[in-house]
Amino acid sequence: MSSSDRQPQTSAPGERPVAGAPAAARQNLLDLDREGLERFFVETLGEKRFRAHQVMKWIHHRHVTSFDDMTDLGKALRAKLEAHAEVRVPQVQFEKPSADGTHKWLLAMDGSNAIETVFIPDKGRGTLCVSSQVGCALNCQFCSTATQGFNRNLSVAEIIGQVWVAARHLGNVPHRERKLTNVVMMGMGEPLMNFDNVVAAMSVMRDDLGYGLANKRVTLSTAGMVPMIDRLGEESDVSLAVSLHAADDELRSSLVPLNRKYPVVELMAACERYARRRRGTSITFEYTLMKGVNDQPVHARQLARLMRAFGNAMQAKDAAKVNLIPFNPFPGTRFERSPETDIRAFQKLLLDAGVLTMVRRTRGDDIDAACGQLKGQVADRTRRQAEFRKRLAEQGGVDAAA
Repeated sequence: MSSSDRQPQTSAPGERPVAGAPAAARQNLLDLDREGLERFFVETLGEKRFRAHQVMKWIHHRHVTSFDDMTDLGKALRAKLEAHAEVRVPQVQFEKPSADGTHKWLLAMDGSNAIETVFIPDKGRGTLCVSSQVGCALNCQFCSTATQGFNRNLSVAEIIGQVWVAARHLGNVPHRERKLTNVVMMGMGEPLMNFDNVVAAMSVMRDDLGYGLANKRVTLSTAGMVPMIDRLGEESDVSLAVSLHAADDELRSSLVPLNRKYPVVELMAACERYARRRRGTSITFEYTLMKGVNDQPVHARQLARLMRAFGNAMQAKDAAKVNLIPFNPFPGTRFERSPETDIRAFQKLLLDAGVLTMVRRTRGDDIDAACGQLKGQVADRTRRQAEFRKRLAEQGGVDAAA
């Protein structure tokens, strides 16, 4: 840990310390969205539904985890809650601020597992990048998270708990002092591989009793799980971002192995189906630019054709929005960031073709919090982490047994 890492307090005022909770049989209320919390109050506690609403506000609006501090609840109800429930939030192992205002947390999950969460402030908005898995089951070649392998999916409590930790740190008050304005499911993991838990957590993010975010301010980013994109369109109503990174199958399959199962034509068809369910909104296509790999004029023209075809199919000029992401290096990677002149030339080719295109400004790279750099602590159940460490050691980067 560097000298800039700030050790957190073990607990905050009104927060029950995680250690010492008896708790295996207790229901962690962070695991429940509004409907689940209502059922718990009615079926388990024998209470009225509106009591669930009171508790939900205490947890997500006021960041209170001790039932004793929920002062508008009667003593009998507080005793019931103490016997049957808890509010167990992720433990902050350390937090690290960036020079540009970005803030990163390393949050303990279980055993030797930990995940990273990043808050990115900007003019008039504050975006939280949230993880959905410990590591990632996919193996996208340019992503630092992929080198750590995969352990498991996060629970609803572990997902929404990241929002809770950030909201408390920021002093966020939904509907009043809202410093957290957007959430992007773009952290560690593939969100659609943890579908049920991610959808339930996003429900809390959008609930007025939760964090009160508008549907369009919650974005899920996927590498292209086609069947789950369709299911998401049926069960949720959030913004969709697609990690594209190449417009043809050969190149994309080499960068995003999932493309071998769901090629570009199938992915774009799924995007069309999703967009038709959400008329008037656009789908964001993320494109990480890597020097000499996917940043040449031929690649820009391929991408422009694909985006124009999507717009024509949707009969809407701005149905597709392209986010160009300069590659953010990490130790052991074979990729390099494209020169600024190439990035701007790539953007100009797309803009000249009528494709709405922005270049994402790199934030938090001084604390390894930029896009594609997130690495927590993963008790890897694959061989990927060991193989990456061996390769890095051969390059003189680290000890293979580190």
